[in-house]
Amino acid sequence: MSHTEAFVAHRNLLFTLAYEMLGSAADAEDVLQETWLRWAGVDLGLVLDQRAYLMRITTRQALKRLRTLGRRKESYVGPWLPEPLLTAPDVADDVELADNVSMAMLLVMETLGPTERAVFVLREVFALDYEEIAGAVGKSAAAVRQIAHRARSHVSARRPRAAGSPAEHRAALRAFQRAVETGDVQGLLDVLAPDVVALSDGGGVRHALLRPVVGVENVARLLAVGWWRHEARRSVEPVQINGGPGLLVRVDGEIDGVVAVRVENGLVTGAYHVRNPEKLSRVERETAVTR
Repeated sequence: MSHTEAFVAHRNLLFTLAYEMLGSAADAEDVLQETWLRWAGVDLGLVLDQRAYLMRITTRQALKRLRTLGRRKESYVGPWLPEPLLTAPDVADDVELADNVSMAMLLVMETLGPTERAVFVLREVFALDYEEIAGAVGKSAAAVRQIAHRARSHVSARRPRAAGSPAEHRAALRAFQRAVETGDVQGLLDVLAPDVVALSDGGGVRHALLRPVVGVENVARLLAVGWWRHEARRSVEPVQINGGPGLLVRVDGEIDGVVAVRVENGLVTGAYHVRNPEKLSRVERETAVTR
């Protein structure tokens, strides 16, 4: 394949890789532009595996961007949430991929260092061998094996519990949406898990929570009366966000925010409300994620 054909063939995979490392679609797109510029200058006669070579370039560029993002997040106003993606229904069919691109999992990966995150994504999501990962992150295969073990243990101790079936997701989302729209506190108490967590991200531009709200009673009260007003001009639409259930909120027909919902054992364990306008461009059209 030519440079262009190979890049186009693997573009969705490269975007998914960069997004999982960065939690930002905008930054992932920048990484892909940088990847293309470097790929276009490569002598294809020397490339044995175009997919692996492209992934290596993307990983290196994402690592550079990840270190810059870390400095930006230090001055971020309020909780930082990943940029939400409107995903196609078939993403949920790949349970492992859907779990790895979920808001809850991306927040867990935020607790890893840049190299640990790269190694974890390449190994656990894309199943690359240690030699391939070593070439991408500039470490020996032995060092990568140790980093992978450390990252896996770190994530295992923090990762969300296994999510339920798509049918459970739909049922919980319907109950959640109905209770939120009507301000039904009892309905919320019935659908929220005891240890539910609510986070919101306004980026200092829109009104949002400045810290997490934890516990079924606190979150139920927040959702029933405080998170958004019950106005006729506000509409809520069920969608799939990052491979899982979510709600798209509009005011006067314009997108006001997105709520990604984590469902486990039929109950909502996490509600992630993104209102920062800079993070809402990817919820107007589906984004293809793959591996």
